[in-house]
Amino acid sequence: MAPGEDSRMFAGLRDKLKSTNLYDAKVGAIHFKNKMGKLGNLINANHRHDEEHEKATDEKRNRIAESHRFKSFAPERDGNKIKWYVDGQDYFYAVSVALEKAKETIYIEDWWLSPELFLRRPPFFNQEYRLDQVLKRRAEAGVKIYIIVYKEVAAAVSCNSAHTKHALHALCPEGTPGHGNITVLRHPDHNVFENAGDMTFYWAHHEKFIVIDYEIAFIGGLDLCFGRWDSRQHPCADVHPAGVQNEMFPGQDFNNNRIMDFQTVEDWKSNELSKADYGRMPWHDVAMCLVGDCVFDIAEHFVLRWNFVKRDKYKRSEKVDWLTMTGREGENEDLIAVQRPKHPVGKYINHPLSPLENRSWAKGQQGTVHAQVIRSSSDWSSGILTEHSIQNAYSEIIENAQHFVYIENQFFITATGEDQAPIHNTIGRAIVNACVRAGKEGRKFRVIIVIPAVPGFAGDLRDDAAMGTRAIMDYQYKSIHRGPHSIFEQIKAQGIDPKQHIFIFNLRSYDRLNKTAAMVEQEEKSGVKYQDVQRAEAEEIMAEGVHSTTDQQPTLGDDTGAKEKERLIEAKRKFESQRTEVGLDKEVTSTDSIAATAMLNGGKVSEQRWDDDLEKEKENFVQEELYIHGKLLIVDDRIVICGSSNINDRSQLGIHDSELSIVMEDYNTIDSTMDGQPFKAGHHAATLRRLLWREHLGLLPAQPLDASKDPNAQPVDVCPNDIMEGPEYDFVADPMSDQVWNMWTGNADTNTQVFRHLFRADPDDNIKTFDDYEAFLPRHNKFKQGHLHDPFMPAQEVREKLDQIKGHLVWMPLDFLCDAPMAEKGLQVNAYTESIYT
Repeated sequence: MAPGEDSRMFAGLRDKLKSTNLYDAKVGAIHFKNKMGKLGNLINANHRHDEEHEKATDEKRNRIAESHRFKSFAPERDGNKIKWYVDGQDYFYAVSVALEKAKETIYIEDWWLSPELFLRRPPFFNQEYRLDQVLKRRAEAGVKIYIIVYKEVAAAVSCNSAHTKHALHALCPEGTPGHGNITVLRHPDHNVFENAGDMTFYWAHHEKFIVIDYEIAFIGGLDLCFGRWDSRQHPCADVHPAGVQNEMFPGQDFNNNRIMDFQTVEDWKSNELSKADYGRMPWHDVAMCLVGDCVFDIAEHFVLRWNFVKRDKYKRSEKVDWLTMTGREGENEDLIAVQRPKHPVGKYINHPLSPLENRSWAKGQQGTVHAQVIRSSSDWSSGILTEHSIQNAYSEIIENAQHFVYIENQFFITATGEDQAPIHNTIGRAIVNACVRAGKEGRKFRVIIVIPAVPGFAGDLRDDAAMGTRAIMDYQYKSIHRGPHSIFEQIKAQGIDPKQHIFIFNLRSYDRLNKTAAMVEQEEKSGVKYQDVQRAEAEEIMAEGVHSTTDQQPTLGDDTGAKEKERLIEAKRKFESQRTEVGLDKEVTSTDSIAATAMLNGGKVSEQRWDDDLEKEKENFVQEELYIHGKLLIVDDRIVICGSSNINDRSQLGIHDSELSIVMEDYNTIDSTMDGQPFKAGHHAATLRRLLWREHLGLLPAQPLDASKDPNAQPVDVCPNDIMEGPEYDFVADPMSDQVWNMWTGNADTNTQVFRHLFRADPDDNIKTFDDYEAFLPRHNKFKQGHLHDPFMPAQEVREKLDQIKGHLVWMPLDFLCDAPMAEKGLQVNAYTESIYT
């Protein structure tokens, strides 16, 4: 036999066997062996990093990170064009515009994604802009859509990613246009038999970003989910006597986490919280849209995550393909976790689908922003060694601040050193160092922190069930000023007064439920409560879709039962049949929301029309904390960090929640002042900070609902931000001016006092013990949560007190429960659970 002839003969035999059942059985056996091999991961936590090729990849990644600022996987990039978005109305509208223009691919990564989310409002008049309908149109047009969502622990979190997956997969059934063009992956798994040592119960995928055609990206704090859409006036009310079709927050999109968390979100129309009785919890957030080289880095992070999940959960699934990337081919494809097993399952698809050099940013610089993508990521979340470049960036940028540090964040839990267990991130030390340096140099320097008054979890803070919420608050207070290792005490220890440098604020909003006497009469005559009408409205505009949460034969349409649907339709018909009888066929003169009265040129509460006795109006005033969900840092009007990362260990350590953020410094400077002195500010940072401060101070007008002509509601490739120049813009230009600071603290003083006087809004500085809590806000069922505390206060006095509120700023109550144990160790808070809360 000639040399090599035997190998050729056996190769030919192998090719013939590939088409036989014997070969399929062999491959199946190999896959089963590998599947069983995962059980060994239980005793080998290093199983992704112990083979020689894995060690080589880890070393390659480490060399790359060491060569980059903040030890990030991504380099610094010049020439990005970046646009900011404040609050959900502008952001979601811009996302809808960008998604509609997608031609090749869409990547979405979210903690929670609600298919029934309306990207434009009011929903009744914008039904084609429900998220699932937008994605369906793009899939039918041939766009490939890739989505990764966090697979929650159902007992702890209510976002129901199974519903997300099955609702989106069923948008384009087999045999219809777009079939197979939407793929949703959920991670991490919680099946001990399937994933063994690769599970995590405690940590979450928390990133929120979108990449479209490798051309444009969105990144920030906003998930594409219920509860996030809001405007800058932050209304609490959504009652519409003139017609339920004017609703802004249908179904479960109307939410108040402080009263009741989301329930059974797959039943999109269900909402146990009546709009006629309670206000929603308003939502404040910040996000970015960009065109430039950083789009590639955000896409690379997504592809890494995709391939890691493919390896971790779907390695033997033909429904999930491997993604390769131009620029990460050949010997560098291991950087994005591409594997090429001997018997691969699934295709290898290279992205982008058309040449990368065709992207606008690949042809030259698009803007003036120097930017860098940073992340928190590790073995469990991405299959890599731990990266905490977000913490590195926060610490370095804050420590080098010269004039001010401005923070908006959902949480503030941080340490000043190694003696604050269980807290380990040391952003707090950077704050201490910056303040001490400024104090010793005699330099005016401020750290302004805006965080929620209470973490967004339901329940009375006095209840045992709220122990976890109190634990988070306890860690925040210990981070700020309680205990020798707190930021305040560490600054004091070096002879500097922290109260000259650090200031903590919350946001709060008020409104009036437009539950008029005529509408109450309409309820009585029809025998139908407004809550059933709001459910019927949700049924009408949200019914099309898939409401299964299992893989077993998802069905199109509403599976809650034809009888229930008929009941709701009939209830709405009966309610509407009484409209003329009660006089609601005429114009309703009272407005559906008075939130605009806290804003510029929004009028006074005392001048608002009310179609009834003013004493009845008092029952309808509501307030709630304005929930700060953005993850934003602005330093010296020059540098911005924005993304998904909170200030706590979960977001900052890298080994816990996965996060993605971006550092931005605009080289396009504008002439400004800093404490009265000439100063070159970065256009991007300064204009964002000025808009935020005007919103919080009530120096911006309320937003109209029609965002079609608003430049701030368009993607960055359409137009730049409208910075809304004018006297108010000029007034807040100098962030260190005494006039601005006096208004900032003055508004906070007045607003805090009014909310205390009218509503007994909690938490409050007068509540130092649990006995104080009961005296300040007695527990009884006489008054609904969020409503006026004193029903006997004269109506005109209530109106005139509300006239005094400007904007949304209030002081954070640093003395709240200072003389009480906030979170005693026990079943909920102990050595095993502490890291969940930090």
